Amino acid sequence: MPNYVQQNATQSTVLRRRPGFGPIYSVCGFRDTAVMKQESAAMAAIKGEPPSLTVDDVAHAVETAFGLRGDYLPLVSERDQNFMLRSACGSRYVVKVTSRFEKPVATDFRIDALRYLEQANDVFVPQVRQTLAGETSFGISDERGTYRLRVVTWVDGISLESKPLDEGIARDLGTALARLDRAFDGFSHPGERPELLWDLQRAAELRDLLSCIDDADIRVRVARAVDDFENSVLPKLPRLRAQIIHGDANPGNVLLTDNGIGFIDFGDIVKAPLIFDVAIAASYLRVLTSDPADLIVPFVAAYHSHRPLQALERDLLFDLVRARLATTVTLLYWRLSARGQDDPYRQKALADEDGAARFLDLLDALGRKAFLEKMSFIQ
Repeated sequence: MPNYVQQNATQSTVLRRRPGFGPIYSVCGFRDTAVMKQESAAMAAIKGEPPSLTVDDVAHAVETAFGLRGDYLPLVSERDQNFMLRSACGSRYVVKVTSRFEKPVATDFRIDALRYLEQANDVFVPQVRQTLAGETSFGISDERGTYRLRVVTWVDGISLESKPLDEGIARDLGTALARLDRAFDGFSHPGERPELLWDLQRAAELRDLLSCIDDADIRVRVARAVDDFENSVLPKLPRLRAQIIHGDANPGNVLLTDNGIGFIDFGDIVKAPLIFDVAIAASYLRVLTSDPADLIVPFVAAYHSHRPLQALERDLLFDLVRARLATTVTLLYWRLSARGQDDPYRQKALADEDGAARFLDLLDALGRKAFLEKMSFIQ
């Protein structure tokens, strides 16, 4: 596919049209009203209906606020409504209409994070476009409410989704992610802890969704990964160094650019343990035909050479990779239950994540001890 359909969430494929549905718990078979009452804000956000403004309304707002005109291509997004804008002069931008379920401070956090990264000369990420009045966002409304509209530059490059992964790319990714994490040093924000179910710190909340997994064998493996996260990782969280992380360096959010590896889609950034960023990226370096750690090892080694990891972080990496895979699998099965057959985000998730359960199985077969032996370069 051409590059513009490869760039996930912030730059992605086609317009998401999602039919409405009831509470996720009833979709997946839950009937416990006490459980439903305790639904987290993170769950409510991921379930919330995204904006559905017309292209004409968005185009008028962008021209009014940003002075930009051109052609609009709708993009797939999990929570927001996104477009690729090609201006009359040929420049490209991502236009994002933020979900009404996102708190204003969380939107400010994402905007300010990108602006903070502008001072780093070795990190390639979207840049925030200001309005004609010098603001970083603009209000736009429909009958359901008012939304924040913002514009960022388009990052030209080839998505890792369209490239076969090898050790060289894994090493380059490790180096680039270390630089990105280093560039976030010193950045803090009042909105740095947004309520996101994809936040690995919330992995224990997946337990309420395990009923959505209709494959019993997969459900058992996912439950075991969640158990290990609760028993092995959660008690040690206070001892881990934390900072702002990207939180979603999956192949759709990583681009091979003329300048090096770049990152897009900062919708899941969060303050979390640094090792979480490494684990999340590692969970997508999936080798399904041989040793499952074949690409993880060079990736982690490259990251470690630029931003040294600590022994405790090394010891938790196996369970963190499995926890991210458990998150991916669980939310995939929820989408299968909750979204229509024609839903674009559902279709994209199926295509992207069909190897997650298999990779979790292979890591379980490898085992924690053997995995950690491969990470012996971290002392």
